[in-house]
Amino acid sequence: MAKAKRLYGCTECGATFTKWAGQCGECKAWNSLVETVIDTTPTGGSSARVSNWAGQQAEVKTLAEVSSVEVPRQASGSSELDRVLGGGLVPGSVVLIGGDPGIGKSTILLQTLCRLAQDIPALYITGEESQQQVAMRARRLSLPEDRLRVMTETCIESIIATAQREKPAVMVVDSIQTIFTEQLQSAPGGVAQVRESAALLVRFAKQSNTAIFLVGHVTKEGALAGPRVLEHMVDTVLYFEGEADGRLRMLRAVKNRFGAINELGVFAMTDKGLKEVANPSAIFLSRYEAPIPGSVVMSTWEGSRPMLVEVQALVDSSHLGNPRRVTLGLDQNRLAMLLAVLHRHGGVATYDQDVFVNVVGGVKVLETAADLALIAAVMSSLRNRPLPMDLMVFGELGLSGEVRPVPSGQERLKEAAKHGFTRAIVPKANAPKDSPKGMTVIGVTRLDEALNAVFD
Repeated sequence: MAKAKRLYGCTECGATFTKWAGQCGECKAWNSLVETVIDTTPTGGSSARVSNWAGQQAEVKTLAEVSSVEVPRQASGSSELDRVLGGGLVPGSVVLIGGDPGIGKSTILLQTLCRLAQDIPALYITGEESQQQVAMRARRLSLPEDRLRVMTETCIESIIATAQREKPAVMVVDSIQTIFTEQLQSAPGGVAQVRESAALLVRFAKQSNTAIFLVGHVTKEGALAGPRVLEHMVDTVLYFEGEADGRLRMLRAVKNRFGAINELGVFAMTDKGLKEVANPSAIFLSRYEAPIPGSVVMSTWEGSRPMLVEVQALVDSSHLGNPRRVTLGLDQNRLAMLLAVLHRHGGVATYDQDVFVNVVGGVKVLETAADLALIAAVMSSLRNRPLPMDLMVFGELGLSGEVRPVPSGQERLKEAAKHGFTRAIVPKANAPKDSPKGMTVIGVTRLDEALNAVFD
């Protein structure tokens, strides 16, 4: 029999102790000791230490000998979720979904499992709600209820025993912070409990070829609660973005071993659950009938597709010693840098102005292609000059005032032309030889050229 020895390790310096204490005796850090279990079985007495997930002896192969046949994927029934996952569910994969409370994590997983249960065995494990609450939500959303198996349990040993008996092809654990293992004495949600429970679930997924969804809570800063190693253990990490009281939800992949990262799925929250938005550009471009100052449209690249979003800016006189720089959906430090470039190479000072920038719809733009659009919106608000509603702008701005090209420029222009935009200001290296039908493309190389093209 394996013998388990409990130790407490410091997360700062790595020192171990036999008893818990509020302060580490080595590095003097406070509240850094976490519980862990060490298997004291001799190495030679356990064949599991030299076996792979299937319990067979591991063997060494060359890359040429390894089969390159792609693992078939299981469609989830939602095109946007499949896009974020990289084409569907991979058997034996572990997917971690995080997001703010009430954002829709449990809703989308219940919808997905109810659909999948019509074709394959599915099991929904809930540690936060009762079976009655899950059934009431399914009926409120008008979901099929006859095939999905549901269990309320928080002990990981009981969950794995039930899964071995039920043999599901896909399983949801909601949430990992409520699960505990009997090998540890700490409370559920602690660092050690989350790490050990997730490790057992990952091992079970690889052994049984079961696809598992894990729901994770987030901290006040928006990061997944629990140890950082949790994100390294799973195959895919998805984050829900958007305001809990808003209509739109964005599901973004930040890690995916079976597909591209930074894919974005767009959903609309309705009284019947989350509905996928097939054409997000049309949703984010709900603009006023007449042009207004401080508004411009840009094309951002999300994963494998372009998406048109509206960037708004408000520039107003500041009565403070340090003018405010506020951004929603963009990097605040990059805004400060771009305003300095505008002053140095464009001759426009904003040191006595408050600058507020927002990306409409709650989208987070993580790429530098928004630089030129941001400057155009700021200048439009500062001069109180509306920009044409058929104008689209994108491009990266360097510290020396040069306009640098961005990837996939041709696809961005085609997306804009498809939505009726007739004029585009882009980096000269992104300007095509043959512009899309009905569109005039203006290529610029410097900031002053871009400003003259925008306000000519």
